[in-house]
Amino acid sequence: MSRKVLIERSALKYLMDLPEKSRRLIKERCHALSEDPYPGYCGDKELLHLDYKLYRLHIGRSFTVFYQICEKDKQVKIIKITTIEKAHKLYNRFEE
Repeated sequence: MSRKVLIERSALKYLMDLPEKSRRLIKERCHALSEDPYPGYCGDKELLHLDYKLYRLHIGRSFTVFYQICEKDKQVKIIKITTIEKAHKLYNRFEE
């Protein structure tokens, strides 16, 4: 079941400011969320917050994508794209 992938404006701006190779890799991994957005055995996806249904996707060792899944609308919404180092600081905010 394919879902539509939407991206927040701020996440899109961050993405467009990255080098082409990083942009391409992030786009490929985000597009793959349309087919399989839920965490599995590989460990690159994880549910962070039950109330908000907030997930994270590690991309390589450099980037983290925060996203939400809306099954009702068949959408995956990319909330934020950042470096893994900055993402670890954000985890605490999402867990509060």
